[in-house]
Amino acid sequence: MHLLLTLLATVGTCLSLLVATATSANPAQLDTPSMLPTLRRQKRLWIWNQMHIDEEKNTSLPHYVGKIKSSVNSKNAKYLLKGEYADKVFRVKEDTGDVYAFERLDREKISEYQLVALVVDKDTKKDLESPSSFTIKVHDVNDNWPVFTRRFFNASVPEMSAVGTSVIRLTAVDADDPTVADHTTVMYQVLKGDEYFAIDNSGLIFTTTKNLDRETQARYEIVVEARDAQGLRGDSGTATVLITLQDINDNFPIFTQPKYTFAVPEDIRVGSPLGSLFVEDPDEPQNRMTKYSIVQGEYRDTFTIETDPTHNEGIIKPIKPLDYERVQQYSFTIEAMDPTINLQYPSSTSARNRARVIINVTDVDEPPAFQQPFYHFQLRENLKKPLIGSVLAVDPDAARRSIGYSIRRTSDKGQFFRITKQGNINNEKELDREIYPWYNLTVEAKELDSRGIPTGKESIVQVHIEVLDENDNAPELAQPYNPKVCENAVQGKLVVQISATDKDITPRNVRFKFFLSAEDSNFTLTDNHDNTANITVKYGQFDRERTKVHHLPVLISDNGRPSLTGTSTLAVTVCKCNEHGEFTFCEEVAPQVGVSIQALVAIFLCILTITVITLLIFLRRRLRKQARAHGKSVPEIHEQLVTYDEEGGGEMDTTSYDVSVLNSVRHGGAKPPRPGLDARPSVYAQVQKPPRRTPPTAHGGPGDMATVIEVKKDEADHDGGGPPYDTLHIYGYEGSESIAESLSSLGTDSSDSDIDYDFLNDWGPRFKMLAELYGSDPREERVY
Repeated sequence: MHLLLTLLATVGTCLSLLVATATSANPAQLDTPSMLPTLRRQKRLWIWNQMHIDEEKNTSLPHYVGKIKSSVNSKNAKYLLKGEYADKVFRVKEDTGDVYAFERLDREKISEYQLVALVVDKDTKKDLESPSSFTIKVHDVNDNWPVFTRRFFNASVPEMSAVGTSVIRLTAVDADDPTVADHTTVMYQVLKGDEYFAIDNSGLIFTTTKNLDRETQARYEIVVEARDAQGLRGDSGTATVLITLQDINDNFPIFTQPKYTFAVPEDIRVGSPLGSLFVEDPDEPQNRMTKYSIVQGEYRDTFTIETDPTHNEGIIKPIKPLDYERVQQYSFTIEAMDPTINLQYPSSTSARNRARVIINVTDVDEPPAFQQPFYHFQLRENLKKPLIGSVLAVDPDAARRSIGYSIRRTSDKGQFFRITKQGNINNEKELDREIYPWYNLTVEAKELDSRGIPTGKESIVQVHIEVLDENDNAPELAQPYNPKVCENAVQGKLVVQISATDKDITPRNVRFKFFLSAEDSNFTLTDNHDNTANITVKYGQFDRERTKVHHLPVLISDNGRPSLTGTSTLAVTVCKCNEHGEFTFCEEVAPQVGVSIQALVAIFLCILTITVITLLIFLRRRLRKQARAHGKSVPEIHEQLVTYDEEGGGEMDTTSYDVSVLNSVRHGGAKPPRPGLDARPSVYAQVQKPPRRTPPTAHGGPGDMATVIEVKKDEADHDGGGPPYDTLHIYGYEGSESIAESLSSLGTDSSDSDIDYDFLNDWGPRFKMLAELYGSDPREERVY
């Protein structure tokens, strides 16, 4: 290979010399006059060997690369290199143009270098030739081994796979030049685990055995080596592959014990779990499909085994009630198998695994048990029957206690039925099928002890009583007819066709008969014998001014046993008609409203209530009038109370009133002017000031104030319009600090005073009482 490259470099050099010779052979025609104005620069060419260098050379630096040379024949020429790697990796001798590498080159890092060659004048530094770019290529040496993309790989393959099943493909990369033969050819080999797996030259790992059992060994760790064709290998040429076996359903379930024993109370509910069966299955949970079944024994109709998919266990449940008094122990054989197992895979266990199950039933105190799940009795309506039917409940326990029966009041709100101690049901009231055709009773059976006290154990049963129909309702019109007839109707004119209905159960062969109760009307009835009848005009021509509405009593009878007849009234309206027989004017017929007994009772109660309320109101008003005749009532007395909500500042408050005025008046001063305040009517009755009398005797008789008090007391006793009798009037002493002295006259024993208190009338309503007590009587002034 190296010889071939040298040969190519030699051929390139020869071609360059031939081109340069051909160029110099053309003489410049400087002596030609026609060419004198034109100056041409002679074209020169770069001449050098094509440059290549091997990577990782072991000889001492620098390493010779090649030679650059120009056709410029100048002793003053100088060679230079320019580029990223000039004067760093590569240098050139200035006079000869020899290029050297001053570092060991690695092709895997840089495969070629781009440089620029220059030839300049040593003195002027000017270019003697145009710069030229060239490339230095680095030849590859097989100095790299294959390297895996990762050091660790994870893979999986189903267990029990056939030989040659693909697992995973690995890839190792060689950094050498792929164009050079055998430099990047990778060869693989399994260093560890080759007894189970192998690898081909493409890096594909496959199985070499068909007995890979996950339950024996779930994971395999293999080591794979990669090397090139020349056998170059290194530490980084190996990789570890962790292969996990995927589980398949290839193992049968096995019972954990040969016999299972359970104890269960006899009152366990049907469908409730009573015990669990456990098996061992080495497969993973998603591949455990155990099915349990009862294979031997006579109790397959008493128990069932369901599979819990979460824990793969069998749950035994009763499908029939258990009875300790009948069967105390159940024993049967069960089997566990997996129907989804692929039988082509070998297994060390049997396909069917069996075990024995023993269930012991324990006794409990059970509630009474009825003989039937429900009872259905029939009873004809309008009949009181001493025995409708009987229910029977027994104590299932060995004690055989007595049973007491009762009807839940919520199921018999009308209390129509009664049940005896023996469970016999009878009705205490007659039943009406047209009101309630069915009665659904809830009968309770309670267990009683020896003293007849309930033990707390009870059960219920539904009793359905069907009321059979009796022909106890007379037929009636099927609908409220509103027939009309023209006043000029002709004889035989059809007025209306009627039909009948019956509240009783109507049999298929029912036949209703129709006829009029009176034949003296202008109508006739024709029975059609199909449960309908026609009402037609008998004579013709009606007198509308005389009778506008004709009431026809229609008798309807049925063919029941006994036969019943009912009367229904048809109100036929006589209308005015035009010449075409069309109604033009009809009177509105007042609807006949039937009132039931219940409605009449309700109306009577309402009238009675209204009457009682009216009497109470009348008596109350009368009592109030009598109370007014003797005096005012308590509410009216309370309405005349006057509230005094204006309070003074106390004895030390001398700003609200001029106290000096009071003193001056008391000592004979003039009457002060006082603006009039809004006068309020006095609460108290006017009291006349008693006439002045002679002074009291030496023994001190009663004064004027005592007389006034007596008068006031007498008036209060006989005045019904005054304030309440417990009203207090306090005229107390105002205190020693008051400069106005005391305003009370209780301390005086006589009204004989030279002070005139008439000025109190000008001080407003607050001093009205004082003015009445101490002022002069206006009537006396008018007399004088």
